[in-house]
Amino acid sequence: MLMPVKFKRFRKEYRGRAFTLLDVGCGNHSPTVTKKYFPASRYHGLDHAVYNNDDADLAAMDMFYEIDLETGDLTEVPDGFFDVILFVHVIEHLSNGLEVLSRLSGKLKPGGKLYAEFPSIASLGLPSAEGTLHFCDDPTHVRLYGLRDVANALLENDMTILKAGRRRDMPRVLLYPLVVVRNLLRRLRGRKIHSKGMWDFHGFADFVYAQRTEHRRPGHR
Repeated sequence: MLMPVKFKRFRKEYRGRAFTLLDVGCGNHSPTVTKKYFPASRYHGLDHAVYNNDDADLAAMDMFYEIDLETGDLTEVPDGFFDVILFVHVIEHLSNGLEVLSRLSGKLKPGGKLYAEFPSIASLGLPSAEGTLHFCDDPTHVRLYGLRDVANALLENDMTILKAGRRRDMPRVLLYPLVVVRNLLRRLRGRKIHSKGMWDFHGFADFVYAQRTEHRRPGHR
């Protein structure tokens, strides 16, 4: 099984080390998966509800914040506390995503890292597929955010951009011929193609990886 792309930017720095992580949008067994790769991590999850997580996932969390990011605030989440924040395929579900991202940046320790990932403009030109390949495949997507907007929201909040651009994970790109064969078989059986394994080849997602500055710049919050 390939390592989730969201872990790859900070795996060398934190693998085998104790660190505090905030996973914004922690459904789909993310706590258990995170602990598999980072067993020493202190895992804090944040979501609007417990979503597709079982008892093992709940046990893997050191803290769970049940917050609706559209209507709630983040006051119960400690400021200046986290080494890493994951904000992966959440912002497109929010009408106030840049405001949320700005508030999240203040939850990082100085030197802490934030990885944000979200659908790219290219997703609007991709075919529809099960599992979401075209932006509008998911009816809960409410807004398409640009790479520049996300980067600027972080720059305005004492963050330095370490890396940003189109998500292209090479192991997944190299495995794409197998994905094509699988989807051809699906079509022959009268089924819709599935997006699994297609995102990186087709450029479905953009990402920004940023670090909180050690000292606040004059005039910044």
